[in-house]
Formats: sequence, structure tokens, C-alpha cells
Amino acid sequence: MDKKNIKKVVLAYSGGLDTSIIIPWLKENYNNCEVIAVSGDVGQGTELDGLEEKAIKTGASKLYVMDLKQDYVENYIWPCLKAGAEYETYLLGTSHARPCIAKGLVDIALNEGADAICHGCTGKGNDQVRFELSIKAFAPDMHIIAPWREWSIKSRDEEIDYAEAHNIPLKINRETNYSKDKNLWHLSHEGLDLEDPANEPQYDKPGFLELGVSPEAAPDKPTYVTVSFEKGIPVAVDGEKLGAVELVEKLNAIGGANGIGLLDLVENRLVGMKSRGVYETPGGAILYKAHAALETICLDRDTQHYKTLVAQKFAELVYFGQWFTPLREALSAFVDKTQENVTGDVKLKLYKGNIINAGITSPFSLYDPEIATFDEDEVYDQKDSAGFINLFGLPIKVKAMCDKKNNK
Repeated sequence: MDKKNIKKVVLAYSGGLDTSIIIPWLKENYNNCEVIAVSGDVGQGTELDGLEEKAIKTGASKLYVMDLKQDYVENYIWPCLKAGAEYETYLLGTSHARPCIAKGLVDIALNEGADAICHGCTGKGNDQVRFELSIKAFAPDMHIIAPWREWSIKSRDEEIDYAEAHNIPLKINRETNYSKDKNLWHLSHEGLDLEDPANEPQYDKPGFLELGVSPEAAPDKPTYVTVSFEKGIPVAVDGEKLGAVELVEKLNAIGGANGIGLLDLVENRLVGMKSRGVYETPGGAILYKAHAALETICLDRDTQHYKTLVAQKFAELVYFGQWFTPLREALSAFVDKTQENVTGDVKLKLYKGNIINAGITSPFSLYDPEIATFDEDEVYDQKDSAGFINLFGLPIKVKAMCDKKNNK
């Protein structure tokens, strides 16, 4: 689309460094177009404070704040949890938030009659793909503006220069200029000293961790927590029934206080490069551990093993921005079938960053103590194993016999 035909732009707006300078940049470079700022509330908390005033002062005509927290947990986080999806041990905190936000962006853009949707993702990262593939799924003809692929700005320092020149207030400075993404599920940290994998993260530096404490600063005695599931979905903590959002928030508080959920990872980005990030996912780490433990007694062997293959593919689809695809939907249907009997309680012991199993119960448990016992039982005849081993080992025996014969 020719720039002169773009009169109204919907901007994915967080109020962070990138999107703060994009509003005036759009007006300067797109014929003083109307800019409608849209923020998706997926649990950023105080980061949304004062956002409307800031957006309008910097040139936006209005700000929409979409409350997406419940939608985010129930329709994006829970499907990934049930699948056991993790990308190279990363629990997908940014990955599954983007399609949720993008879908809301498209809804507003279509209702507003916008000519284009704009995002502040860099040309090196994964989020550009996640946003744009999601936009294409619901508005295939919508023009997309990605300033990082157009402007002359080359670094975050230059972004700060631009902001200062345009009197745009920022909540960061050059010394604390980590690239962060926060939502209900996690907080990520990238940049500065973390760009060198040789540098240990400054977990105990004041202000670095936001969702919890380092393992060293955690209590010297363990905390026990019990998570209850119904068909793979967590529904209660320590016997207290909770809504989806409240449940994640409660486990974030419990896990964070015990140094749970820290991950230092060099990951393989979709665009091909490696990047280093530090993640805080306290509640998510507890839920993944509890869910996996419950599946060990509720799933049969073949389903449990095959599901690990599905989990890896599921995670790749989410990480690569392919949420709204037939394959992801088909895999979710498979996962939902596997979860029909994943109901029960998992007790965990949290201690200085560690999550330790402390007991699993389920009305659908496939674990039979009478069969599994080392003591004498009346339901399993150990003599049966001899015939099974002979049949199971027949190919090995035949191969050995042929080798022996041919070597003579």
C-alpha cells in the first residue's frame, strides 16, 4: 500500500521503548496519519499505569486497553500446559501471548476501519513472525507496518536518543536498559550483560528479579503446595478452587518466594540465530511439574511416550508463531483426548529453586500397587515373562545364530 493511502493505523502499544517512539515516527513518516494505540492486558500489572495519558501526549488519537487475561490463560496457556509444550525448556511465555494480543488487535483494526496495523518488533526476533502470522489469519489483506524494517535507527541507544529529542518520557535509562517482556505467565530479560553467555545473571542485584527471589534468598525451610487438576486443567491450589487468572497469580507468589522458575537459556530463534534470555516463570514451572507428574499415573505407556513427540512439535508451532494453523488445532484435539482422565492432586515440595514430588493421587490412576509390588502377589505370574522374553528377543537370537554360522 502506498504511504499516502494510509490514513489510520492501529499500533500494538506497550508503552515500552519501541512503541513509545513509534507513535511520533508514524506521524512523521506516514503523512500525519491517525494512530490508534492498542494495548493487550495479559497481566503486565503496573506497566499499564498512565499508558493512556502517555499515548495521547505522544500523538495517538486514543488508547484501547483490552483485558485479555482470562482469554490468555484459558485459551493459550492451558492448551500448552496440557500438551506439555516447552521449546528448548522455555515455557513459551512470550510466544503464546502474541497470538492472543494479535487477535484482539485485528478485531479493533477492523472495527475502526484501519488501513494498517503496526508493531514494534525487531527484524531479528521471533515476535515479528508471531504478530504477522496471526494478523494474516484474521485479516489477510491488512497492510502491516514494521518500523524496525524501515527506519534508520540501529540500536536501543539510538531509540533513547530519538525519545529524548521528542520529549518522550521513558521508564528506563541506558544503564538498566534490559529488553523485558512481562505478562501473567512470565518475565523475560535480554540484552546488556546478558548478551554474553559467559556472564552470570545478576539475580541478587536489586531490581533485576521482579516475580521472585534467587534460590539463595529463598527461605531455609520448604514450602508444600498441592495443585488439583480436572482433565488436565488446574482448578485448585491447596484445596481452594480458583479461577484461571487467580490460580496462576497465587502460584506465582508461592513459587517466586521460593526461588522457583528461573531459567537461563541460549535458545535457537526462528530466524536462525541464537539468543540468550533469562526467564522468570514461577507459577508456570510449578504447573508444568505437577501436570507431568500427574500424567505418569494417568496415561498409559504408549500414549505418554507418543505425547512427548507431540509436545515438541506443539512447542515449535507456538514458538514459530503458527498458533492459528490447522496442525496446531489438530494437535490440540489429540491432546484434549489424552487429558480425559488426567484428574487428581499433586503435592510438591518447593525448596530454594527446587520442585520435588511429594505425592500424587488420582481416581483414574493406572498404578496398581498389587501388580507393581516386589512382594508376592496373586495377579501377576512371573513365569509368564520367560515366554515373552523369548519372543521379544527372537530377532536378536536369530541374528546371533546367523553371525555365528557365517563366521565359521
